[in-house]
Amino acid sequence: MTVFPSGLYVICDADACARAGWTLEDFASTCLDGGATLLQIRAKQESSSALLAQAEAIVRRAAGYGARIIVNDRADIARLAGAAGVHVGQDDLPPGAIRRIVGSDAVVGWSTHTPEQLVASRAEPISYLAIGPVFQTSTKDTGYDSVGLDRVRAAAEEAHRRPIPLVAIGGITLDRAQAVIDAGADSVAVITDLLVTNDPRTRVEAYLALLSRV
Repeated sequence: MTVFPSGLYVICDADACARAGWTLEDFASTCLDGGATLLQIRAKQESSSALLAQAEAIVRRAAGYGARIIVNDRADIARLAGAAGVHVGQDDLPPGAIRRIVGSDAVVGWSTHTPEQLVASRAEPISYLAIGPVFQTSTKDTGYDSVGLDRVRAAAEEAHRRPIPLVAIGGITLDRAQAVIDAGADSVAVITDLLVTNDPRTRVEAYLALLSRV
């Protein structure tokens, strides 16, 4: 099974969901109803016990759809909840350490932002490479400026040389998604734009319809 079978990577960000009046579980469920096949749980402020309970519930729900769940940062939560894998950033545990916790078969993704980090990714045991923020975004302060489509193209060359998939994240909207895929990304990770209409299911369906044509 490929990492990104549909080209859409749904990011269930607890803070973004709360601002829009959604719980993580309800948001994940409606995205699954819309056809999402890969979702990431990101809840930086949650206690470990609360995050584990939510992750377990979402993993159970996703199993009925044949979908997979990735947990941001927390390899321990991912393993306990039976998630498919972990996504980490530059300031988290390195992918090699994550592998020692979740094993060789788990999905491990790694965020990059600079040319130097792209080169460093060659030595990491990752399942996919992430690049961003592609466009300006207020969802998460990465400490990096938007990288633009040229950096997506460079990251695609780096990722596909291995070969592993590339996911692009940051400020991606339905109107921008095709340009990002055309630049070489295998998937678009979307957060805020799935919440703008307060109808995530329909928004997921719209992304899947678009991505099936590109």
